[in-house]
Amino acid sequence: MQAQDMEMPKYSTLSFLAKTSTPSEWKEITSCISALVEEATFEVSPEGITLRAMDASHVALIDILWPSASFDRFDCSKADRFTVRIEDFAKLVKRSEARDSVEVSRSGNESIILKVGGDLYKREFELHLLESSSKPSPLPKLTFDTKIVMSYSDFSQALNDISTLTNHITIRASSDRVTFSGKGDIGKAVATFELDEKRGRASGKTDEGRNNSWGVYEIVTKMTEGAQSESVSTYNAEYLLKAMKSVGSSNSDTVKLEYSTKMPLRLEFGLAESASKGGRIHFYLAPRVGTPDG
Repeated sequence: MQAQDMEMPKYSTLSFLAKTSTPSEWKEITSCISALVEEATFEVSPEGITLRAMDASHVALIDILWPSASFDRFDCSKADRFTVRIEDFAKLVKRSEARDSVEVSRSGNESIILKVGGDLYKREFELHLLESSSKPSPLPKLTFDTKIVMSYSDFSQALNDISTLTNHITIRASSDRVTFSGKGDIGKAVATFELDEKRGRASGKTDEGRNNSWGVYEIVTKMTEGAQSESVSTYNAEYLLKAMKSVGSSNSDTVKLEYSTKMPLRLEFGLAESASKGGRIHFYLAPRVGTPDG
């Protein structure tokens, strides 16, 4: 009885506890946040964990939703928030192995506790929090004309192909075709995906005339007869490559692109093992002002 009484004060002040059976979600989240900002404020509520942050140039924004139902254990009696230097937090998360469970909790005002371990080896870290009075960045109010769902690896390849000649990529989409293009001082690159209605997929064609089976699973446009027949917009390829690299092919098989002509682009990735429970990451990227490349 005495041992139980001694433990009670520790848990009576518990603000929240979030535990996963693997570190995959924590690693994906910290990697994505690190691509944009140095400090991150996590919002915790009985519904789960959310985060929204904008890079210093106000060009890109990240919005993360991690529902409580996707955790192995999630305790939170009331809303809370904590701010960390994301590089420090990521270093601790990276100490975990693929089969380790990860538990993050807070029972005081100045630190969070990170417990990492398997059956034979367990470790515990205490990370001091930062003071932050910042509020979440507001989401842009957008209506998307076009949605493209394609494989992570193929979009990544198209980005790398175009970025060999330019730092900007133009996306053109109609009901049956998606084209990624870019033009620089030394030349031009184009990658085209034509919808194959019989297979419900698309086939890719490059300037060299190669034909391959590309992983474009869906193209949806809201264009009406008599209106503009294509959605066209240009974005910074470097930011897109950062976003793709931060997620990694091991965490997401597909990527969803949503945009309208000369409007921000939204990329959606599933959040590792939590994707089936609604866990997702949104990247917003402002368009390039001016004439589209390609």
